[in-house]
Amino acid sequence: MSLREFNLLVSSPRGLEHDACSELWFLLGEVGDERAEVETTPVKGLIWAKTSLDPFEAVRRLRALLAERPEDFRVIQRVIPIERVVRTSLEEIARTARELALAKIEPGEKFRITVEKRHTELGTMDIIKAAAEGIDRPVNLKNPDKIVLIEVVGGLTGISVIRPGDILSVAKEKKAR
Repeated sequence: MSLREFNLLVSSPRGLEHDACSELWFLLGEVGDERAEVETTPVKGLIWAKTSLDPFEAVRRLRALLAERPEDFRVIQRVIPIERVVRTSLEEIARTARELALAKIEPGEKFRITVEKRHTELGTMDIIKAAAEGIDRPVNLKNPDKIVLIEVVGGLTGISVIRPGDILSVAKEKKAR
């Protein structure tokens, strides 16, 4: 897998990344992706995957499997759908965030930008300012309709426009049952 092609970002406890890779590969197979590729990232507690499924559909199917068989989710903590991967530069992040936001956030829908960054010198506020420029939609930090999610992992950045419930948080969902 070319690392530029990942479309899922998955967290696990530090030191259990290889277990998380095996678990994710198995679970993706269980929900219909026989060709998933899963790999550790340079960041402890973080793995990335390339699923042949739409990443949002993969999260939906994993959520349904979690409801059915919670015991199969031992080390995976969160599963985040990623729509586009770019080099970590303010220009590329801003251009891609703007493209996705304008395509997926309807006029009048409220949004916020959330940045998770690891292994980068870029400042969070610099990323937010660059990404927000040119997105002419109302901002609501507490109750957005959509979230422009920017996940920086060293030299690569995954970007998605998601609804608040689009991230699978295993512990929260197990607790809610």
